[in-house]
Amino acid sequence: MKFINFAVVKLAVCLAGGIVIATIFPITSFPLFKCLLVCVSLLFVVWFLERRKLQQGILFGLLTYMTIFVFGYGSYQLRDPAHQNRHYSHFYTENNASLIQLKIREVLKPNRRHHKYFAELFKLNSKNVHGKILVTILKDSTSSAFKVDDLLLISSEIEEVAGPSNPYQFDYKKYLKNLGVFHQVRISEKQILQRSNGPTSLRGFSENIRNHIIHKLSETPIEKAQRVIIQALILGQRKDISKEMYGEYIAAGALHILAVSGLHVGILFLILSWLFKPLEYLKFGKQAKSVLLLLFLWGFAILAGLSPSVVRAVTMFSFFGLAGMLDRPTNSFNTLFLSFFTLLVFNPNWLYHVGFQLSYLAVFFILWIQPELYKSYIPKFYLDKLLWGIITVTLAAQIGIAPLSLYYFHQFPGLFFITNLVILPFLAIILAGGLLVIILTIIGQLPNSLALGYNWLIKQLNGFVHWIAQQQTFIFTDISFSFSTMIAGYALIFALILWWKLKTNKAFLYVPAVVAILFGVGIWENRSSSKEQLVVFHKSRTTLLGYQNDRVLTLLQNDTINYFNRFPIRDYRVGSQVTGFTSELLPRVFRYRNKTVLLLDSLGVYPSEKIDIILLTNSPKVHLERLIDSIQPTQIIADGSNYRTYVKRWHTTCTKRKIPFHYTGEKGAYIFDR
Repeated sequence: MKFINFAVVKLAVCLAGGIVIATIFPITSFPLFKCLLVCVSLLFVVWFLERRKLQQGILFGLLTYMTIFVFGYGSYQLRDPAHQNRHYSHFYTENNASLIQLKIREVLKPNRRHHKYFAELFKLNSKNVHGKILVTILKDSTSSAFKVDDLLLISSEIEEVAGPSNPYQFDYKKYLKNLGVFHQVRISEKQILQRSNGPTSLRGFSENIRNHIIHKLSETPIEKAQRVIIQALILGQRKDISKEMYGEYIAAGALHILAVSGLHVGILFLILSWLFKPLEYLKFGKQAKSVLLLLFLWGFAILAGLSPSVVRAVTMFSFFGLAGMLDRPTNSFNTLFLSFFTLLVFNPNWLYHVGFQLSYLAVFFILWIQPELYKSYIPKFYLDKLLWGIITVTLAAQIGIAPLSLYYFHQFPGLFFITNLVILPFLAIILAGGLLVIILTIIGQLPNSLALGYNWLIKQLNGFVHWIAQQQTFIFTDISFSFSTMIAGYALIFALILWWKLKTNKAFLYVPAVVAILFGVGIWENRSSSKEQLVVFHKSRTTLLGYQNDRVLTLLQNDTINYFNRFPIRDYRVGSQVTGFTSELLPRVFRYRNKTVLLLDSLGVYPSEKIDIILLTNSPKVHLERLIDSIQPTQIIADGSNYRTYVKRWHTTCTKRKIPFHYTGEKGAYIFDR
């Protein structure tokens, strides 16, 4: 741990802490500049008074950390539209079409029915504005995809991005918020009034290069199944990978191969460091080497589309390159935390990106425990050293990211060791070979023999991943892992590693304390998951009710489809830690917690006695006012099986009659235990 500058670590933690607190306790009118001015002024005063001292006192340190904390808090808050006077959200009117001028910033993966893009608004009804927005364009026979930097003039309503429709469902709204996207427009080709080419941006330049390379690759003998892997490995372009292939890479624990991030940039950094090593023997050779490293790394970032993951990874390794340029004693932890600090200053939202969290945790644990793991066995031969190095790096990284991966993805690839042992030794060859293939393709000098040889290599990679993914016994899915469990898991990992590294009785005392906390979290979550509730799920064209009693879920449905591993039941049972599952036919009338619930389907038949709650399904043709007068309900619910036109009419009637109305398509699933 020699040469670690803990001040850098503390500053990075304070910055991240400010961002986290801003997320939990946002203040609408946060006086950022006043607070910063006060902190900086006090800091200057203390420094002036203590400037003659060899080392500043504790007050100077506290004020420094407070200033960074306030900066982190404010920088996150200022990215909220509420603090941006020219953000388009202050100028649009709900349910009214606006004249919008925007510029395409990023092309997203399309689905079967829509093209999708991130765009930057610059005019709204002739007013100059700014802000990112999600653009969804309906495909038709004449539609064509747009490119980065295309300018569009459209007429459309601006809508908020919908939140999750069901409990424990992936929160796409929160995901987009972390990307700085708060609204969307959904249009057809007819609503595009004008299209033109805008000034070329750096990202647009990068996208043009990628598209040119992809077009050139399509003219080579490399097959499409292998070509899409090359595009992902080198160009960061994953749009063309099939859902089945993507799922196989996830199941095999090899998804990191497809995402151009720290792994790829790290391998490229090592390859370039080896190639430029002879420069170190020249005067100013280390500086020249570092400059070349930075140029090639950022050139690769442009080639890979300047995606956030690539920019973060290249920034991280740029700091490692700069550390070599300074030619002074340092520590990899200093460089890691300095890059962490710099990236969060640039974009505090990155703290909540899964890729950012996984990358820094993996690198941190590799730096922290891999050297000690490697020393536990002394390899004698080159192959032995290579394999042992891969095993220890993989183990260190997996220890670091395991709790976070379980929290986000709820699955664990049991054969990840085998996957990495086979793939990682050849990944440098695959990456270097891919770059060579792309360079030769661009200049039109790619030999067929090299193209076919590289095609065979990627084909073997896909075949191996496919074989690993077929070993279902070793793929552990649907693992319930909450945020509390994740935090307790990391506490246990840190306690065990400290005991292992320090080998002291004091360090050992942390282990049983953390184990007790972990058991306490488990008991608390077991009790909180043992509940009784009835849920009306939202699913298009389907009526689904779930009754959970303790940890057993009974699904009430009209069909015989097994929803155990289907949306939305799978997410619910994993999040609720359901261990038992049954299904029954959906009753027409039933009682729940002393309330009578009527399920009114397309037949529109209902009894004459009083009913507490009405669940409208399959678009019943009823006169709702007459129905309300007849049975006097206190709550009306409409699920996803109804026509939207019917739902709008029912909503108007309920508003008029002052009866609570809940449509699952807008408000999400209805939970009876509230």
